[in-house]
Parts: sequence; structure tokens; C-alpha cells
Amino acid sequence: MRDVTLATVLQALSDPCRLSIVRALAHGEELACHEIALDVSKATRSHHFDVLREAGLIFTRIEGTKCMTSLRTAELDKRFPGLLDLIRSEKKQSSALVRS
Repeated sequence: MRDVTLATVLQALSDPCRLSIVRALAHGEELACHEIALDVSKATRSHHFDVLREAGLIFTRIEGTKCMTSLRTAELDKRFPGLLDLIRSEKKQSSALVRS
């Protein structure tokens, strides 16, 4: 995480699909890659997970035939304090705007 820059993280988060993945994982639970709802092809889905992994945002472990993914919450909070809080609160604000 020491080598991960804010610019790299923000670039990874600039795509709506990747931001959706991070938001889905922001609740702290580990999910299989296919459990996160995205309206993209399998190849595009893999690409998005690769970008997030390379940016240091997620950790993926193999469990049999499944790829289990989790957000690197502790490391991200230490390196970029408040970033995940902003991502979580943005989702709440967006939901509130849609309901208005």
C-alpha cells in the first residue's frame, strides 16, 4: 500500500462500475465476484476487478472455483483516512436525491 498513490486510487474509482464494486464491498463482507450485480460482460467484469486489485483497493482469494473479493478497508483507512467514509456517504446522498 505504501506505493499506492491517491491519483491511482481515484483513477480506479472514476469508473461507475468500479465504484459500484467498491460500494458493494464497503459493508465489510467478502463476496464472490459474480455476486456483485454489474450489467457488463464477463471480460469487462474481470477487467474492472483487475484495475481495482492493481490500484490496491481490493484483495481477491481463490476458494475452489470462486474468486472471493474483499475491500482492503484497514489498509485504505490508514493510507487515505476518510476516503471510504466519503464513498459510503456518497451512496446515501445519491439514494436520497433519487427519492426526492
